[in-house]
Amino acid sequence: MKKLLIIGLLTGASFGALAQGVSYHGKKITEKGAIPATELTTKMGSSDKMPAKVEGTVESVCQVKGCWMKVKTGDGQTMRVTFKDYGFFVPKDIVGKTVVVQGTAETTVTPVDELRHYAEDAGKSKEEIAKINEPEKALTFVADGVIVKK
Repeated sequence: MKKLLIIGLLTGASFGALAQGVSYHGKKITEKGAIPATELTTKMGSSDKMPAKVEGTVESVCQVKGCWMKVKTGDGQTMRVTFKDYGFFVPKDIVGKTVVVQGTAETTVTPVDELRHYAEDAGKSKEEIAKINEPEKALTFVADGVIVKK
């Protein structure tokens, strides 16, 4: 009986240690059914908008409050992820970590003033911000929920 108790405690402690490496933000979601971010554009095909669950690596995060992040999509490209209704944020120190996001993927055009705002949030210099003078057509994502892995 004593051995079972010790095994149970050790098993519980190991699961607790694993759970510490994961955090949930927004709607609680699962990883099940997530596609790699590198496949999202292909899955979208000619659609401008679609619901999706995507797994990828964080390239950058808003350093003001964690109100957006960029996830690598392959070939040196990224996808800006924002959070539904500005209702939650992610930690600012998750660059390089794997995330699962669930929500809506969309091809959008981001205006110059918004691009400059994002650049400012990312800590870019005034010179770099001033060079932004054209809108950007890109893949974006509005997440309902986010899982941040170790």
